[in-house]
Amino acid sequence: MQSIAIVIMGIIGMLFGWFVYSRFIASKIFRLDENFTTPAHEFTDGVDYVPTNKVVLWGHHFTSVAGAAPIVGPAIAVYWGWVPAVLWVVFGTIFFAGVHDMGALWASNRYKGKSMGALSEDVIGSRTRSLFMIVIFLVLLMVNAVFGVVIAKSFVSQPNAVFPAWTAIVVALIIGQLLRRNFSLVPLCIVGIIVLYASVYAGSYLPISLPDSLFGLTANANWIVILFVYAAIASLLPVWMLLQPRDFINGMQLLVGLFLLYGAVFLSMPDITAPAFNTQQALDTPSIIPLLFVTIACGAVSGFHGIVASGTSSKQLNKETDARFVGYLGAVGEGSLALITIVAVSGVALAATPEEWHEVYSHLGDGSVAAFITGGAKLIENGWGLSVDFSSTILAVMVVLFAGTTMDSGVRLQRYIIQEWGDIYNLSALKNGTLATFIAVGCCLLLAFGAGGSSGSGGMIIWPLFGSTNQILASLTLLVISVMLIKMHRPAIYTLIPMSFVLVMAFFAGIIKLKEYFLAENYLLVFLDAIVLIVSVLVMLEAWSVIAKFKQQALPKQDD
Repeated sequence: MQSIAIVIMGIIGMLFGWFVYSRFIASKIFRLDENFTTPAHEFTDGVDYVPTNKVVLWGHHFTSVAGAAPIVGPAIAVYWGWVPAVLWVVFGTIFFAGVHDMGALWASNRYKGKSMGALSEDVIGSRTRSLFMIVIFLVLLMVNAVFGVVIAKSFVSQPNAVFPAWTAIVVALIIGQLLRRNFSLVPLCIVGIIVLYASVYAGSYLPISLPDSLFGLTANANWIVILFVYAAIASLLPVWMLLQPRDFINGMQLLVGLFLLYGAVFLSMPDITAPAFNTQQALDTPSIIPLLFVTIACGAVSGFHGIVASGTSSKQLNKETDARFVGYLGAVGEGSLALITIVAVSGVALAATPEEWHEVYSHLGDGSVAAFITGGAKLIENGWGLSVDFSSTILAVMVVLFAGTTMDSGVRLQRYIIQEWGDIYNLSALKNGTLATFIAVGCCLLLAFGAGGSSGSGGMIIWPLFGSTNQILASLTLLVISVMLIKMHRPAIYTLIPMSFVLVMAFFAGIIKLKEYFLAENYLLVFLDAIVLIVSVLVMLEAWSVIAKFKQQALPKQDD
């Protein structure tokens, strides 16, 4: 019964966020204007700048930002107890993530669809742009490397998910072509979902596995290479051809998955066996503060969302007022996924007794995606009567497709960053899309294997560093939005408070991880962590200097 209380309170909170708080922020703070000419109309090119129906764009944005992170983070963080995880997800979604995502869309829209890194030059200064883009590139590098590892591990452990995962790409390509020929969206969506779930059913009988060793690499390592080859090709295709239809189909698939999971909670009313606050932690467990706030990033607030919002979504915004629907509602959707993940890994579906739960979660980092799939599948079986095997395949495919769409967008965004560097520093070679993509993918592969070894199996060691870096980026994005608001003489408290909280937590988490990586002699991650911490301090100092100068100029002159 506790699970129903968690779900109901979470839903009520997020409904308040959507119907009340987001409307206030959109109309009174950002003052979204439906008559403002968006970059999608001003620079329409049929490749990146494409005016898009807000529902389709929501599907792209939602699935691009969701990835596997709102599953991985909460499924790990529940180790500290389900109460702090639920509180951070719900309040983070309402007051942090929604404002951050909508604000990033609005800011980019007002600066001709520029990425947060590029527009920070106009808002703060040229030095800030260079520093900001370093952090953005590193976040993209880490998220792509992490999700490549997540998908590869899922393919190895869940071979039933391989066939439907690749079938979804073929379906998306076909739908993209049909939409381009003005076929109706609704029937295409229905047919696409039917085909997708038919492939899930077929996948249960068609497991696909790679050999344990091929070309001197493990199956996990080969999947990582294959996935990045695919991501490189996908990132060069026009957004209407694959990115938009795939993300929209995945968005609809997520809604089905959420319906199954939330419906199962109400139908089976499972008890919670995880502790509200875990008092049986392993001796080496780090403090919940600040680590909770970087372990759960996506699902509460995430800097990666700002990259997607300003990198691809803002270039497809049909009306500025659509930023509320796409940005804030996208954050609510992700928060809903994080919330149901906590329920799935905290209840009897995963562990029948508190003792069994502690066996699954003996250390921080245990559980994760495997716990979500196991607990979620059993939850669906108890609620809907679907077999555990079929339910496991559904959830495994959901995780894989989310992580895959994030990789699609992430590699594309890395290409944008590299090409922007080509423009900034007048390096014509970097402006070439193919070369920029090759560099982006090469860096991701180096990190995935460099941090995890030749098998790539240990690549998840990047996750804590990704969490702190990601949250630092979120605070920097909120900082840029705050400076814009201050310059426009609008209240900035609604962005400054989230910015300050997230920055403090993420910065101290980064320092903690810096010490851990140094003691473990993982000097690659020491180097990356140190760069992020130094750059974030420099960006904050630059921003404070700009705010101080602006306020000084705004003061009325005193008579002599």
